[in-house]
Amino acid sequence: MKKLYYTSNIFLVLVLVLLSSCKKSESTETKEKTKHRKAIEYKKPQSVEFHLEKTKEWLKINEADSSKLQIAYAINRTDKANFAKLDSVVIPSDFSGDIVYYLPFPLHVAALGEVSKVIIFSYPTQAFAAYENGELVYTGPTNMGRKKDPTPTGLFFTNWKAEKTTSTFNDEWDLKWNFNIENKLGVGFHEYALPGYPASHSCLRLQEKDAKYLYKWADEWILKDKENVKVKGTPVIVFGSYNFDGPKPWLQLVKDPKALDISESEIETQAKPFIQKILDNQKVREAEQTAKP
Repeated sequence: MKKLYYTSNIFLVLVLVLLSSCKKSESTETKEKTKHRKAIEYKKPQSVEFHLEKTKEWLKINEADSSKLQIAYAINRTDKANFAKLDSVVIPSDFSGDIVYYLPFPLHVAALGEVSKVIIFSYPTQAFAAYENGELVYTGPTNMGRKKDPTPTGLFFTNWKAEKTTSTFNDEWDLKWNFNIENKLGVGFHEYALPGYPASHSCLRLQEKDAKYLYKWADEWILKDKENVKVKGTPVIVFGSYNFDGPKPWLQLVKDPKALDISESEIETQAKPFIQKILDNQKVREAEQTAKP
């Protein structure tokens, strides 16, 4: 009887150890899944080729197809009102894919794997992308600062936001879904007219749907008091330069569909100098959120 008793105890201990091990394994796996976002499965078109079309003629045939229109607006870095004003536009031969395949950013950037959120604006291609742990979650067109008032480049962090505010350049300009990234200079991203070229007074103009998305997706700063910042917001990287005296860059797509493609290594190069600063702020935000009751 004693041998049976000891054997039963040993069996029970083994079961408990096994269950404990499984729980630890599941806990670790859950943390890993939370830490690293799964890649989104985007629909790829059969081919990505482009050609020029007369705007009015193309609109007569496609003005009722909202999915085609959204892709066409993005490719030409414009919006509905300004698209109609263009003489000719760049149009893809195949509209069957998701918008990510018509804009230049890579779907995955391994170097950003530890970064929970980051927004990247490309001056040369006039496009932006939002990444979560290195995976592209959103992208769209932008019109950045004109030659006289260029958008500053480098690393910034979102700070305060407002559904509607007034421009510091002209109090008659209403800016919707505004998220400031440089408080002293008054630079931010927001909804405003996209004529199809850099035209702003240093801000980053967006289509309304894109401005709304980033407005809700990005984080505001956390202040200690009116003068001091406790935690910065979402990192924003602005890079490159625009050839103001040349033709619109997206016209190159007609001859070379990959002319504007931004490689993963290029994003890594642009982000590398800022990664540690981004991660340091990220740790502070995580600690602040953990400390909340």
